[in-house]
Amino acid sequence: MNRNVLFSLLFAVALFTALPRTAPAQVLAGIDVLERDHFQQLAGRKIGLITNHTGANARGVSTVKLFHDSPNVNLVALFSPEHGFAGVLDHENIGDQRDSLTGLKVHSLYGKTRVPTPEMLAGIDTLVFDIQDIGTRFYTYISTMGGAMKAAAEHRVRFVVLDRPNPIDGITVQGPVLDRGGESFVGYHPISVRHGMTIAELARMFQAEWKLDLDLQTIPIEGWNRREMFDATGRLWINPSPNMRSLNQALLYPGIGLLETTNVSVGRGTDTPFELLGAPWIDALTLARELNAAALKGVRFVPVEFTPNASKYESETCGGVNIIVIDRASFDPLETGLLLAITLHRLYPKDWKTTSLNRLLVSEKTRDGILDGKSIDELQAAYQNELNDFIRRREAFLLYR
Repeated sequence: MNRNVLFSLLFAVALFTALPRTAPAQVLAGIDVLERDHFQQLAGRKIGLITNHTGANARGVSTVKLFHDSPNVNLVALFSPEHGFAGVLDHENIGDQRDSLTGLKVHSLYGKTRVPTPEMLAGIDTLVFDIQDIGTRFYTYISTMGGAMKAAAEHRVRFVVLDRPNPIDGITVQGPVLDRGGESFVGYHPISVRHGMTIAELARMFQAEWKLDLDLQTIPIEGWNRREMFDATGRLWINPSPNMRSLNQALLYPGIGLLETTNVSVGRGTDTPFELLGAPWIDALTLARELNAAALKGVRFVPVEFTPNASKYESETCGGVNIIVIDRASFDPLETGLLLAITLHRLYPKDWKTTSLNRLLVSEKTRDGILDGKSIDELQAAYQNELNDFIRRREAFLLYR
């Protein structure tokens, strides 16, 4: 073979192997399906829309604008969840506001009330929910949805869920199931910490298990493989809340977020919330060494010092770890959170304050096991029966296979 031809062939092979793989096909969320169908599913209805900045189509156009511009949609009221209509507030008691585009009042569901009141529902016959969840039980957007569903059932209002992908996949289910009787706004229903469901699937579960007499309609996702994470959807990432700034942080959140009710910083007030954990009383080198010695799959811990500019330990230097996911396929955020809890309790039994450890965990046997010095295997074995029961329960409500 001519040398030049050979070189050309080798160059072509090298170029082909270096090319990026085919970009993921763009998944259609519920709002995209609704838009494609010219909003016929909402024609003739008086719509109240529960949404925030994450309610947008595949091109990034807000659901509010799409509804406002469509002749088939009569939008009469707006509602917002925690963090407000624009998703930038990080405090309690968010007030109502006025939307500049539509002129409509935005009723806050994270202020004086967390459920739509009869006055708010006046003149509405259909509530539409379009907010991006992140797949963790204590992320409160699903609590807002649950409260609104109960109000809709009570006042004979149709409830429509525009579904969206679970960004940390729709198949992995991990962590303890919430203790019955421990329900709160940060734990609205007995589900596992990482539930592996979409918001529409959760709505179907809520309706059935609460026995709600509710006209529930879901607008499913199209083209989503529930085994894949958000980066496979081809959709624009929009930070769901001020401290949820990447898919990596969303994946860490089910485990790291569990610990933020104790006296550690989880990186709020830094550029990388939930990728850090520390406190002024932690020795970074010791903690990292102990965590890495456990050799958990898919994760490593780098000793660091950081100084939050807001939130817990503001302006104080914290020793701790940067949590690095090195293999998403094998990484288990709940296992990581449990290891951190076990290690903190062992290394710093007097410094680590655990009074509020169960606030997001909501599993007394898991909390007690941590404080009793149980191993990860023992903790997981103790809640495995409840987790298996949840996996069986959720099966009936899954929309995508």
